[in-house]
Amino acid sequence: MTRARQDRVVALLARDRGWVTAATLADALGVTPRSIRTYVTAVNARAGAADAIESGPHGYRIDPAALPRLRETGAETGTPRDRLHSLVRTLVDADDGIDVHETAARLYVSDATFDGDLARVRGLIAGGGLVLERQGTRVRLKGPEEAQRRLLSRLVHDEMDAGALDMPLLRRSLGAEYVDPDALQAFKSALVAELPALGYYVNEYGITDVLLHVAIAVDRTRRRRTIEEPGAASPPADRIAEVVGALAESHFDVSLGAADTQHLATLLLTRVVAPAAEGENDPRERLDPQVEGAVRDAVDRAAAEFAVDLGHDDFVLRLALHVQNLLHRARVGAWSRNPLTRSIKSSYPMIFEVAVFIAVQLRESLGLDLQDDELAYIAMHVGGRLERSRRADAIVTATIVCPGYYELHELLRSSVVRSLGQDIEVVSVETRADPDWAALGTDVILTTIAAPAASDRVVQVQPFLTESDVERVRGAAARVRRGRRLARLRAELEQYMDAASFVRGFEGMGDEESAIRRLGSLLVARGVIDDDYIERTIERERLSSTAFTDALAVPHALTMTATRTAIAVAVSEQSTGWGENRVQVVALVAFSESDRAAFQTIFEQLVEVFSERDSVQRIVRRGVDYAGFIDELVAVIDG
Repeated sequence: MTRARQDRVVALLARDRGWVTAATLADALGVTPRSIRTYVTAVNARAGAADAIESGPHGYRIDPAALPRLRETGAETGTPRDRLHSLVRTLVDADDGIDVHETAARLYVSDATFDGDLARVRGLIAGGGLVLERQGTRVRLKGPEEAQRRLLSRLVHDEMDAGALDMPLLRRSLGAEYVDPDALQAFKSALVAELPALGYYVNEYGITDVLLHVAIAVDRTRRRRTIEEPGAASPPADRIAEVVGALAESHFDVSLGAADTQHLATLLLTRVVAPAAEGENDPRERLDPQVEGAVRDAVDRAAAEFAVDLGHDDFVLRLALHVQNLLHRARVGAWSRNPLTRSIKSSYPMIFEVAVFIAVQLRESLGLDLQDDELAYIAMHVGGRLERSRRADAIVTATIVCPGYYELHELLRSSVVRSLGQDIEVVSVETRADPDWAALGTDVILTTIAAPAASDRVVQVQPFLTESDVERVRGAAARVRRGRRLARLRAELEQYMDAASFVRGFEGMGDEESAIRRLGSLLVARGVIDDDYIERTIERERLSSTAFTDALAVPHALTMTATRTAIAVAVSEQSTGWGENRVQVVALVAFSESDRAAFQTIFEQLVEVFSERDSVQRIVRRGVDYAGFIDELVAVIDG
C-alpha cells in the first residue's frame, strides 16, 4: 500500500506540474501531511535524486526531467498490483503454464499469498474470453490470442498516465524487447500521412490505442504468437490492412500475418472518422438505420431534458457514425482510452452529464454500456455542438472612450473588433474628453484617457492597441463572465439550500451509496423527493462517478422529477473515497422540471468554485455549520 501511495503522489504531481500543498496531497490520498513528507522522501531515494520532487514553502512540485526515471522505478514486484502484472505477463508468455511453487519463490511470496494472486488474475480476466486452468502445481492461461492481447493492453493502460504512450512503461508492461520507440513514432507519422489518401482523418486521441496494439502485434509476432484466423473484412479494411502490413514491414522489419493486419485495420476503422470527400457516396450508406434512429431519439430526448440546442442533422450523423464504431468496439471489448476524460469531466460537468444521459438512452435501445473514456468522446461531440450555439448572455458589452482626433477612434474600434471580436461587443464609442462616466452602462469600458476612479470594468488602453492591451481586456471580459455565472450561483444556492439539509462530517457515510441515502433522506423528510429518486440517484452514480473535482461530488438522478429543486450537503475536513477520487464535499442535488435553467448554473459553477484548492480548504475548514458554510461559500464567490 505504501508503494502504491508513493506512486499516487507522483501521478498527482505529474498531472498538475506546479506547486501542490502537502494538505492537498494528503486530502487526495486520505492520509496526514506527515505521511506525504515520508512518501516524498522515499520517492526521491528511489529515484536517486534528492530533488526529483522538490519541496518548498508552497508545497511540492515534480521535476519534469525526473518523471521518466520515477515512472521507470515505480513498479516492482513488491506490491499486489505489481505482482499481479508480473504474473499475468508470465502466464501470457508461457505456453505450457507455470509452476506454482517456483513462481511464488521468484516473487518472494508464500504459497498462500500466491493463491490469492491467482484469484485476482481470475477476477481480472473474467468475461474477457480467457480462463485460468490449474492441474496440480501447474497453472495455464487459455484463450485466443486476441483476448491475450487485450489483456496486455489493459495492463499497459493501467500503468500509463492519461493515455500517453510511454515507451519505458510499455516495454516493462509487455516485457517487449523488440519494439523500438523511434520506429513506432516513424510508423505513426507514415500511417497518418497515408490515411487521408484513403478518405480518412485520424483521431489523435484514439491513435495512441492503435499504436499500442501495433507494438503488441509486433512483439507477439516476433515471439511467434500470432492471430491465426482472419475474419471477414470489408473493402475499406482490406485497403487499410495493406497499408498497415507494408508499414510494419518497412519500419519494424516484421511480416504481420493477414489476421494481424486485418485486426489492426479494424481497430483503425473504429478510431478514425471518414468524412464524405468529393464524389463519395452519402455517409449514411455506411450507417445502420437502426443506429441512426437510436442516436436521433437519444439526442432529441437530451435536448428536451436539458433545454439545449442539439437537433442538427450534421451533429446527429457524426455522433451516429461514432456510436456505430462504439458498437463494434463493444462487441470485441476494445474500448478506446481518452486522455481528456478527467479534464472534460471537471471543466464541463453539464456537457458530460448530457453525454451520460445520451449513453443511458443508447443502452436501452442498443444494449450499449459505456465507460468514462467513451462517455468523454460523446461529450466532445456534444460540446462541439453546443459551442456553435452559445447563448447570447456570454457576450460582454463594451464602450470605447477615445477623444476625437481625426479618425483615431475609428482605428481603435477596428483594432478592438479585429483582436477581441470573440470576447466583447463594442456597442458605443465616446469621443468626448469629459464623458459622463456614470452613464456608461456597458460591462467594460476601454479608455485611452484616465478614468476618474479605478474600477475592474475600466481598462486603459493605448490609442494603437498593443498585445498587452488585448490580454488585459480579455482578462476583464473573463471576470465579467465569471461574475455573472457566480452571481447566478449565489442566488440559486441561497434559494435551494437550508440548515435542515446540511451535515458536518461523513460519519455513517462509508461509501457512495450510504452517503446518497443519508443526504437523500433529508430531502425525503422535506417532501422534495421520494425513495425512488434516491434509487435513481444511486443508479446514476453507478454509470459514472459524480466526483467532478478532487474535492466535490454532485450525486443526482438523470431525470428532473423533484417537487422543487433542493440541495443537501455534507462537508468534512477529512476526505472520503468517491469512485477513484477522494472528496470533502458531497452535494446531492434534486432538480425539478420547472428549474431546468438552474441545472447548468448549479453544475458548472459549483464545480468551478470547488476546483480551486484554496477555496475548498477555506470553505471546509471554516464551514463548521450551515451558516458558516454559506458565509464562506458566498465570500469565495464574491472574490
